[in-house]
Amino acid sequence: MPDTFAPALEALLMLATEPVSAADLAEAVGEPVTAVEAVLAELAAFYDSTGRGFELRHLGGGWRYYTREEHAELISTWLLEGQRATLSQAALETLAVVAYLQPISRGRVSAVRGVNVDGVMRTLATRDLIEEVGRDPETGARLFATTSYFLERMGLSSLEELPPLAPHLPEASALEAELADLAAASVPEAEPVPLVEADDE
Repeated sequence: MPDTFAPALEALLMLATEPVSAADLAEAVGEPVTAVEAVLAELAAFYDSTGRGFELRHLGGGWRYYTREEHAELISTWLLEGQRATLSQAALETLAVVAYLQPISRGRVSAVRGVNVDGVMRTLATRDLIEEVGRDPETGARLFATTSYFLERMGLSSLEELPPLAPHLPEASALEAELADLAAASVPEAEPVPLVEADDE
């Protein structure tokens, strides 16, 4: 198997939220499309022959990682059990950012927290605490907000009942201003996808 740019392709595909075309991948790694297509096919065959728990599929005009169908029940059970688990400190902090600054994109949540929040956001969405509510008209980034289940779990009837931000935290308006500066200086976010997805939603 060619090993010059195969790892780079794997890294890019780990971040894909939808199938990525060979042409886009070729542009990203600076290689000919035919060479990228050959490596992708070899990677897919390699995963199949070594019995990995995931596979590389060519669907919808592009390539993307999926977990194998035979593990769907295991993954479903694991996700359902995770819904009953206590939220981590990182999840609580991320949920607070969404609650006070919603609707907000994943990239902006990451900017506020200073860390990547992709996994945490997926956890919160899986537990029905946040949901996608639209797209940013300027960047096209997905926007997230809290759900009615969040209000139920918090014992609130509306978001207006959320307590004021703690004195040691900046006001929401200050956070928004900082986020606007960060957004203006950055490119639109890429939203990773985990290997634990059994199939497209």
